[in-house]
Amino acid sequence: MTAQANAAPPLVIVSGMSGSGKSVALNTFEDLGYYCVDNLPAELLPEFVRRILAGDNAPEKIAVGIDARSLGDLADVPEALSQVGAQGLDPKLLFFDTRDDVLLRRYADTRRRHPLSHLGLVLADAISLERQALKPLRRIADHVLDTSDLNIHQMRRHILTQYGLSGAGLSLLFESFAYRRGLPPEADFVFDARVLPNPHWDARLRPLSGRDAGVRDYLEAQAEVAAYVAQVQGFLDAWLPKLRSETRSYVTVAFGCSGGRHRSVYLAERLARHCRETGWAEVAVHHRELD
Repeated sequence: MTAQANAAPPLVIVSGMSGSGKSVALNTFEDLGYYCVDNLPAELLPEFVRRILAGDNAPEKIAVGIDARSLGDLADVPEALSQVGAQGLDPKLLFFDTRDDVLLRRYADTRRRHPLSHLGLVLADAISLERQALKPLRRIADHVLDTSDLNIHQMRRHILTQYGLSGAGLSLLFESFAYRRGLPPEADFVFDARVLPNPHWDARLRPLSGRDAGVRDYLEAQAEVAAYVAQVQGFLDAWLPKLRSETRSYVTVAFGCSGGRHRSVYLAERLARHCRETGWAEVAVHHRELD
């Protein structure tokens, strides 16, 4: 059955200032199962969508990056979005913005070249020209995210909660973290995994993370871990359904350990899988120290 016979997939257009976090966003969308294409000329968007929906294995979700690297095409974006809408999709434009002083600092720190530097402009002038060119897109954006005061982890978490979780009913976000870097302030439930055996002390496992089979096998062979998981599962099974309400869109369940690489990551993945298997439709995972 082709995609036309099913509901049209979500389509997110990612745009904004160079250096504001668009690459982080597209990488996060890819982690969420979106089919991602970066730097697509705006005039090709309607044909791209038509072709991808006509295939037998059409993606369930699509994210497309359109920005100043296609400077001459930006005027075509509103018309392209209109044509995509005529194909039955409801495209959402997510615009990333950042203050000029922060952009200057980020480029100085990374020593990357601005996409418009080929015009012979100094960095400040290239940023100014790009901002002027992107004004029409910022005006029509469905959502503008100012990343001036956000780090990479905060940007990823925003994408996860806004786009990985639909908000239809109660959605769950499982997060891992390192205690030495502080508790995630947005967590609703926090479970301390530092009481469990630590794979860090095994030289073979130290470079790995809780997503790797070696670490999983090590932890699942420990009786303490099995008891811990069973008790947390029982707690979540009993109390998460009681949090459903019309005013609450998602709940964050956080697991912490010393370094945020092994035990907490394993538990976040394990409990997220458990919740999916027990019928929760909207479940996302965020590893603060890895992502």
